[in-house]
Amino acid sequence: MKRLIYISTIITLTLGLISCDRIRNKSEQAAGKVKQKLEEQTQKMIDKVYPPFDHDKPDTGNNKKRFKDFIKIEITEDVKNIYCFDDAIGIDADYMFAFNCNSTTSQRIIIINNLKIDTLNSDNGFGMQNDFDWWDKERIKQLHKYSWTDGNQYFKYYWYDEKEQKAYFFDFDM
Repeated sequence: MKRLIYISTIITLTLGLISCDRIRNKSEQAAGKVKQKLEEQTQKMIDKVYPPFDHDKPDTGNNKKRFKDFIKIEITEDVKNIYCFDDAIGIDADYMFAFNCNSTTSQRIIIINNLKIDTLNSDNGFGMQNDFDWWDKERIKQLHKYSWTDGNQYFKYYWYDEKEQKAYFFDFDM
């Protein structure tokens, strides 16, 4: 009889431990899912407030997102070597994009961003721009500039090099 009680007790304790392990595992899984969701939501909020730009590498996920956000077109097969940079510290902000695309995509960018050929303004904003290998100011000086403004507060400049199929997009406010 004592043996039966002893065996019953061991079985009961073993089953209890197994159940506790299952509960603990399920709890850890649920906590892991909640943590992952929280990290994703936090990253989305950070991206909205301070979106990341990868100025030293082309075609990163961040650069492709920023391209869509600022240039407002989908990335097609011809769009590649997307570099971008932001300087959004302080009261003004500026954003630089350089990428390759064909002339059809360039025309879409001009139309969607309501850009017009700029023959009056000779200032290319070079004083506000940073120096990068992918941002060729000497070449940009030789290209036709397209521009848009909301009336002296917010500006967009765009240059397209037909020969190299390279575009430069500069977005800034004052």
